Amino acid sequence: MTQTSSVSPGALDAPADSRRWWTLTVVALAQLMVVLDSTVVNIALPAAQADLGFSNGDRQWVVTAYSLAFGSLLLLGGRLSDLIGRKRTFIIGLIGFAIASALGGAAGDFGLLVAARALQGAFAAMLAPTALAVLTTTFTIPKERARAFGVFGAIAGAGGAIGLLLGGFLTEKFDWRWNLYINVFIAIIAVIGAVIFVSSVDRTGPRPKLDVPGTILVSGALFGLVYGFSNAETDGWDSPLTWGFLAAAVVLLVAFVLWQRKATHPLLPLSVILDRNRGAAYASVLIAGAGMFGIFLFVTYYLQESLGFTPIQTGLSFLPMIGMLVLAAQLSTNIFVPRFGPKIMVPFGMALGVVAMLMLTRLDLGSTYAANVLPALMIMGFAMGSIMPASMQTATLGIDRQFAGVASAMVNTSQQVGGSIGTALLNTFAATAATGYIADHLPTTTAVAAEAAVHSYAVAYGWGAAFFAFGAVLAALLFRRRGQGLSLSHAPAASSDEDDLAPVMAH
Repeated sequence: MTQTSSVSPGALDAPADSRRWWTLTVVALAQLMVVLDSTVVNIALPAAQADLGFSNGDRQWVVTAYSLAFGSLLLLGGRLSDLIGRKRTFIIGLIGFAIASALGGAAGDFGLLVAARALQGAFAAMLAPTALAVLTTTFTIPKERARAFGVFGAIAGAGGAIGLLLGGFLTEKFDWRWNLYINVFIAIIAVIGAVIFVSSVDRTGPRPKLDVPGTILVSGALFGLVYGFSNAETDGWDSPLTWGFLAAAVVLLVAFVLWQRKATHPLLPLSVILDRNRGAAYASVLIAGAGMFGIFLFVTYYLQESLGFTPIQTGLSFLPMIGMLVLAAQLSTNIFVPRFGPKIMVPFGMALGVVAMLMLTRLDLGSTYAANVLPALMIMGFAMGSIMPASMQTATLGIDRQFAGVASAMVNTSQQVGGSIGTALLNTFAATAATGYIADHLPTTTAVAAEAAVHSYAVAYGWGAAFFAFGAVLAALLFRRRGQGLSLSHAPAASSDEDDLAPVMAH
C-alpha cells in the first residue's frame, strides 16, 4: 500500500479486506510466544538445573538474560520496524526467535543456555513492538480496532499464566527442553502466516535515519534499570551493584531525554509520551505489570509449596483467571471503553486489582483453592482484562505511522520494566517479612517455616494492592474525559495519510 497525499479512510481499509483478521491471528500467535516465554521457563528451571548442573546462584540468569535483552532493546526493536518495514522486521524477529529457542533447547551447558535466552530476548524486542505496530496500522475502524486490541490485550495479560500452564505440562510429560523447542513450531506457523497475510507498506520520500546516540543511551538506561532491580532481587538492596546500576540508569535516562529534545531524527519523539492519554496508558501498563507479578510469582509458590499442587495442577489453576481476562477484554473493548472511555475503565480495573490482592492476603495454611484462591484469581482476571486492552489501545491511538513502532515499543517497555520492578520490590518485601516472622517465632520448626512463607506472601499481596490503588488514582487523574479524545496535534510530524485518518481514529 503506497502512501499518498489524499487517501480516504475507506480506501485505506480496502487492501486489507478479510485478511486483516488473519493478520490478527498471526500477530496474536507471535505475541503469545513472546509473553509466555517470560514465565514458561520458570517451571522448567529445577529440571534444567538438575540436567546441566548449575548452581542456585546461577539459575536466575536463565530468566534474567531474557528480560535484560528484551527490556533494554525494545525501543530499538520498535524503531527498526519503522525504519526497515514492519513485515520484514516481524519475519526476521520470528525466524531469529525460533533459532535462539532451538539453540536453548539443545544447550549442553549453562553458558549456551544463558546465551540462547539472551538471544531470544533480543529477537523478542523486535517482535513484540512490531506485532503491536502491525495492529495499529492494520485496524483503523474504531469497532474493529477495539475488537483487535481486545484480543491482543487479553493475550498480553494472560500470556504469563498460559506460560505457567504450558511449562508445567511440557516439563512433567516430556522434558524441560520442550519449553524452548515448542517456540520453533509456533514460529514456523507464524512466519507462514506473516508471509501470506501481513501487508507490506511502500515508503515514499527519504528513508528516515536511526538515532544512534539515542539508541545507545536508552538501551544502556533500560539495561541498568532492569539489571539493577534484578540484582536487588538476588543480592538485596544493600548491594553497591544494585544502586550503581540504578543510578547509572537515571543518569542515562536524563541524558536520553536531553538528547531527544535536540536530535534531528529522534528515536522517541517526546511528544509521543508527553500526550496525557498516552502517558497515562504507559503508566497504567507499568503499574499493572508490577502488581501482576505478585499473582504469578507468589500464588504459584503458595499452590505448590503450601497446598502441594503439581506443576500441571498449578498451571490449570490459572485457567479461570485467563477465562475471566478474555471475557473482560472483549466486554470492555466492545462495550465499556467506547461508552465510558479509559478514564473510567482503567481505574475500575485497578480497583478490582486492589480487591483481588486484599482477598489473597487472607490466605493461610488451612485455605482451599476453590473457596479462597479461585475467587481472587477470577477478579484479578477481570481486572487485567479491563486495564490492558484499554491502555494498549489508547497508547497507540492517533500516532503518526512513522512512529507506530516506537510508540508500540513503549507499551512493551512499560510492561517489562513494571514486571522487573514488581518482582524485585515484592520479593524484597516478602523476604524481609519471612525473616522477621521467623525471628519472632523461635525456635524455627517446619510449621513455623510454612507459616512464615504464607505470611511473606500476604505482605507481598498487600504491597501489590498498594500498587493497584496508586494506579487507580493516577489513571483517574491523568486520562482525559471521554469526548476530549486524543489530541492528534501532539503526534510528531503527522503524515498526510494520518490526517485523513483523524476522523476515524479520534473516536
